[in-house]
Amino acid sequence: MRRFAVVVVVAAMVLTVAQAWGQSSNSDPYATNPTPGQANLSLAAPAGQDSGEREKAPAGAANHGPYDATTWKYGPAYDVKGDVPIWNPVMIKMMKGEKVTGGTVFSTDTPETYCAMANAGYDFIWTEMQHNTRDWDAVAKMWKACPHAKAVPGVRVAYTDEREIQHAMDAGALVIVVPTVRSTAEGTAARDWAMYPPLGKRSLGGGQAFDPDVWGSVPGGYRNTINKNVVLIEMIETLDGVRDAREIAAIPGVTAIFAASGDLANFSGYKMGSPDYERLINMVHDAALGAGKRLCGPFLWRDRADFTCFQNASEVVAIQRGVADELGPLKDTQGKPEVGPYAK
Repeated sequence: MRRFAVVVVVAAMVLTVAQAWGQSSNSDPYATNPTPGQANLSLAAPAGQDSGEREKAPAGAANHGPYDATTWKYGPAYDVKGDVPIWNPVMIKMMKGEKVTGGTVFSTDTPETYCAMANAGYDFIWTEMQHNTRDWDAVAKMWKACPHAKAVPGVRVAYTDEREIQHAMDAGALVIVVPTVRSTAEGTAARDWAMYPPLGKRSLGGGQAFDPDVWGSVPGGYRNTINKNVVLIEMIETLDGVRDAREIAAIPGVTAIFAASGDLANFSGYKMGSPDYERLINMVHDAALGAGKRLCGPFLWRDRADFTCFQNASEVVAIQRGVADELGPLKDTQGKPEVGPYAK
């Protein structure tokens, strides 16, 4: 009886934690077998025997002959009937060549501030994870607070890394920005971690992206449609990146490349407006056009030819500008005492 009580308490604790995280049964990729021990095992290898299937395929298999991962025919398990539905509004605008704005959430980790930015009028939120110390738990909670706000959740991850990109995607990101992509191999790796097979190598492990209140109820199913809906932006910020910009832009699955105004100055030694600097930006421009991909940059370049997606200012700057617009001539008209900490 005591052991039973312990089991009940532990089960209740697990349920409470799951509810606190906003997870549901749809978040569990193993939930397709609700009755363990009753699976059809007719094709399983006999106990204690080598199946021999490394060299010979079983009857009815689509892949014949000795096993070869390089020639494997991918199966239809995640196919969608007809065209894959596009339910990400940012991808729709990207496909049309319309201008896309991304408001930067740089320093906050509070859902209230995030949701205010997400409903302020941007197309997506650029959650900053490259130059910020917040963790993925905080990001997931902000996104879960208003998953269907006007602006879809997006993030600049720290670097090309499976863990970083996997966390972003599992938490529900619909826009992935990858900084300092220095080579075609690095750009391909970023694509691989963002996309499920057969195009990429993303692991299927659940997460709040599968929650019905996030993307678990999208037409066609999240797993089946996210490859066509996630917007992948790779940033060209270094001299090596400019060298490979044409190849990076041409990677299947990459939606856009970003001409990074700040770091191209940092890595080149030339300031914006100088001939050498502008040459680098124009080479990134040419790479995007040559590959038929979108070209992104700072909002400062919203009128620059062929740039259609932008990083906008942070939440701090947005608040300052909003207050200035609201107060007009009354901004910064505080009283001025002659003594104390406010005396200047």
